[in-house]
Amino acid sequence: MSAAIEPKPETRWGDAIILMVCQSSQTLVIGGVALFLPLIRHDLHISFAQAGTLDAASTLVYALMQIPSGLIADRLGSRRLFIVGLGGVGLLALSFSLQSNYVGLVANQALTGFFRALVFAPGLLLMSRLFPPHRRATAMGLFVAGGVSSSVFLNLLGPVLVGPLGWRGNFQLFSGFGLAALAVFALRKAPAPPPKPGTPVAFSEVRALLREPGLWLLAVIQYVRLAVVFGINVWLPTYVVVERHYSLSVAGLLVALGAAITVPSNLIGGYISDRLSRPMLVIGGSLAALALNLVLLANSRSLATLIVAVVINGLFSQMYFGPLFSVPIEMFGLRNAGFISGFGNGVANLGAFTFIFLLGVIKDATGSFNAGFDAIAAACVLGVLCSVALAAERSRHPLASG
Repeated sequence: MSAAIEPKPETRWGDAIILMVCQSSQTLVIGGVALFLPLIRHDLHISFAQAGTLDAASTLVYALMQIPSGLIADRLGSRRLFIVGLGGVGLLALSFSLQSNYVGLVANQALTGFFRALVFAPGLLLMSRLFPPHRRATAMGLFVAGGVSSSVFLNLLGPVLVGPLGWRGNFQLFSGFGLAALAVFALRKAPAPPPKPGTPVAFSEVRALLREPGLWLLAVIQYVRLAVVFGINVWLPTYVVVERHYSLSVAGLLVALGAAITVPSNLIGGYISDRLSRPMLVIGGSLAALALNLVLLANSRSLATLIVAVVINGLFSQMYFGPLFSVPIEMFGLRNAGFISGFGNGVANLGAFTFIFLLGVIKDATGSFNAGFDAIAAACVLGVLCSVALAAERSRHPLASG
């Protein structure tokens, strides 16, 4: 029975590649705001805190939409929601390039956050269904790797293209790429979905899940995860250009280097977790390494130490993504996948929102990003403690596989 509905290997990988390309197109928009933030801030004559609200507005709306997006995906279908979300992101990238005032840019980014939320949880479910259950962490790492890979090209080519195109022309380019990727995905015949394990999760079941200690331990780790990713990725170009006095090209090369390392680390983390059946080791070890590295970043005084810090951050910042999203499905069941993925990513984006805004405020108040980096390091230590507690909780959970 299962053989009749499972996609053939060539169809599975073809669909996986297209999903990766689609994910990469919306990642260009996020990365573009971070890379060109020094130019945008200069053009609009805004403070660091105000500049931070551009990404923060998108991230906050994105966070608030994660649970609704997951629940809607469970009921209306992931593919339909994914198409709507990706189309909205593409059109808003074009709109972003046409804005001429700060308020318009903030409003645009808030709407972008809404449509981005319709891409992530449905896309994650679409990717996970292309692989067998024992390869779930690998599949989820692959989905994120698609987004990270585009960051390499963005940060290598963006500083070059900003001369002839400006930051506005770059966003018009992102829009065209995203809408073209969407057209390919929409026109491709969808593979037969796997049978659903029953009716969608009821709201009474959601309340029961919210009483699970393991879910809240996962939430804290998720909060820390994107606090690190966005706190560093959004402000690193500005940190390199404004505080370390290097060019935008150097900043782009550093971000591209980190992103290039993140792509294989996503896959390696998922593979190690699946191969050894030790997801908590990958999660806790990654967070411990990130805590130490953030202290190094805050105290870097040379290009060499900055490069080392960027490499270590790229290696560990997303290595534990696949395990972190596969563990709650393992503990609470595939039936609840839409809700728990949306819940986890929603809390994660609250962490991103907090630290995107906090680092801008700290920079305005102190003239340096160092205290902000130290604050993220402290959050990573909290994440390590929660991962130890979660390992014990997972071992007691009736649905845990061991």
